[in-house]
Amino acid sequence: MDKSSSSPKAFPSVQTLVLAQIVWAVLALLFFLLFSVSLPGEDRPQWYAIGTTVFEEVAYLTAAWLCFRNWRSPQIVSGRNVWLCIGLGVSFYFLGGLLFFYWETVLGQDAAVSPGDFFYILTYIFLILGIILAVSSRRLSLEMWQWGVVAIIAAISIVIAWFVSSPPAGGNVTQSLLIQPVAAQTAPATRPTTKPVVKASPKVAPAAKPKPAAVASPVTPPAVAPVPAAADKNALTVEAATPTAPAALAAPKVEPPEWVKSLENVLDPLKSYVNGFYIVCDVLLLILATTLLLAFWGGRFAQSWRMIAAAAFSLYIADIWFKYTTTYVPNYQSGGFLEVFWVFSGVLFGIGAALEHDLSSRARSRSSGRRRASL
Repeated sequence: MDKSSSSPKAFPSVQTLVLAQIVWAVLALLFFLLFSVSLPGEDRPQWYAIGTTVFEEVAYLTAAWLCFRNWRSPQIVSGRNVWLCIGLGVSFYFLGGLLFFYWETVLGQDAAVSPGDFFYILTYIFLILGIILAVSSRRLSLEMWQWGVVAIIAAISIVIAWFVSSPPAGGNVTQSLLIQPVAAQTAPATRPTTKPVVKASPKVAPAAKPKPAAVASPVTPPAVAPVPAAADKNALTVEAATPTAPAALAAPKVEPPEWVKSLENVLDPLKSYVNGFYIVCDVLLLILATTLLLAFWGGRFAQSWRMIAAAAFSLYIADIWFKYTTTYVPNYQSGGFLEVFWVFSGVLFGIGAALEHDLSSRARSRSSGRRRASL
């Protein structure tokens, strides 16, 4: 009797868990709103990258703990294997986020494929497997309009995936737009320096008419001409040397270890395969989330699985945004505003797991009470 009464108190109540998750999501939203936009020409500070990583990692670590709690509970109704797969997927995302932070922020590397991508690949595999098990455990009796919704969502997701994964034929649009104003500004600056050099010898006398010294002695212009030319050369050498002085005084970039460079060289040929895998999994995850949302729409446990479907949608939005920026935005730094949906995804996975555990516990307590009453 004591053990049964003390076991529910070992964990916080479902209201406390859901409220804590919502507060964490609101704090993450405010953090991204206030600090995601950096000044023009400046990089985001390192403390911002640390903050975004903390919000993501805490959300996914909490979700993994709640999912594994459902896996260990014999009272769970939707199946323990379902929550084992989802818990493994969320855990691998947590590990991949740590490796990605170490690779990008600590080492300062911008590799196409990092060791964290292998954990992200496992994340997709186990999340998709868990959602498939959840959908297959429930008899699908979707109506025609519901299958139509699934087909429309699938078509839209395929079009979006094709758009974000295929850059334009003329190259990067954003990069070309940024290069054109720079070329337009530098062209007028170079023209005045080239014209006097071309027209120096034939038209020296008309240009020197206002000067009386030049008119008095015709021999002096050739003698005076080399002196400014030499002075200009010296001035150019001094001006060319002055910009290099601050660069020499700047702090040298810390070179990564040799094993990091060698590992990047090994992983770089896998870039196209990894990106293709992400695109296919994003589309499949969105289709499964839509099917899951429609399959559990009117049941007793619909509330928890709506949260799981919303978590899959949030993961899709953040992944598509990141893929779009890395394809169309040159020198993109992670930490954009829409990346907050990664935090929302972890929070929603945790809320769904907490609601599922609470609903399963109440359903089992009601069934056991009915059995006692019948006896």
